[in-house]
Amino acid sequence: MVKAVTDHSTPSLASLGWTEFFGDQLEPGEANLVPTRIATVHRDRLTGLSQAGPVDLTLAAQANTGDYAVGDWVLVDGHEHLVKRRLTRKTVLERRTQGGGRVPQLAAANVDTLFIVTSCNADFNPARLERYLALANEAGTTPVILLTKADTAEDAETYQKQAAALQRGLPVVMLNPRTSDAATVLAAWCGVGQTVALIGSSGVGKSTLVNTLAGSAQQSPQQTGGIREHDSKGRHTTTSRSLHSIAGGGWVIDTPGMRTLQVSDVGYGIDTLFAEITELAPLCKFRDCTHVHEPGCAVQAALKAGTLDPERLARWRKLSDENQNNTPVQSGPRGAKTSGGRRKRR
Repeated sequence: MVKAVTDHSTPSLASLGWTEFFGDQLEPGEANLVPTRIATVHRDRLTGLSQAGPVDLTLAAQANTGDYAVGDWVLVDGHEHLVKRRLTRKTVLERRTQGGGRVPQLAAANVDTLFIVTSCNADFNPARLERYLALANEAGTTPVILLTKADTAEDAETYQKQAAALQRGLPVVMLNPRTSDAATVLAAWCGVGQTVALIGSSGVGKSTLVNTLAGSAQQSPQQTGGIREHDSKGRHTTTSRSLHSIAGGGWVIDTPGMRTLQVSDVGYGIDTLFAEITELAPLCKFRDCTHVHEPGCAVQAALKAGTLDPERLARWRKLSDENQNNTPVQSGPRGAKTSGGRRKRR
């Protein structure tokens, strides 16, 4: 079970991540219910954290643990520990996997910052990083790329430059997840009440970084493992999601390694990621320009002028096509069809 605090004082709701966004959702008659944050989600049970400390939660007979994500806020009966209602999420990280159907898999909720972890070796893959960035943008979280294993690379700065070029204003940090300095470097995103989540393929140091950030506040350290030397691919060590307190007062959520990530319903995230293309589109002669062969295409003009990277354009096209093909089409007003757009809070 996750430990809520490191001392014997009663934690405030704010220190657990509670904000006015959640407080404004309380309804008359719910004053006797206890705001509780989901700490772990298992197949048949949930655990949570409240001002009173850790608690094993009970679900109603018709409820399913799959409807909850680590980081969710719920209102709980203080006597039976029965979950009465889940509050609307401020942000939600979810994904669809290849062959996983139309129902997305919940990864984490109410995350302020998403640490996208990769290493300075064969794991570094701009196309995969762009998928994570699109996911973070759509979810409403702040993405930060963390580069590990820089000490083993001869050209670590090259990796940093490539990562920083993936999105405007994107913070990129090089660190060693095994040293205490890592917690100091990331302190700006890990303050009291702040929640961060880690995502990335296996073997890049996510679980090690969770252990470093949590420090002595963690009762059960995350298991860590190595990588295969011939292809730099890691072995899965995290098999479930969990919320851990950070020594600096924040919270961190570890997630299982994601080597494949299917994009779906992330139109806003892609537009933000490829802003240099998104901003050119309105300048095209035709509103429905495909940016391939039409006359007066501003995107093709930028490509010919050398101000637009052709590899970025190719990756934008691939992600956009995949997103359009995978995004469920919903009926809008008067039967109109709509898809994409920024994800709504749920």
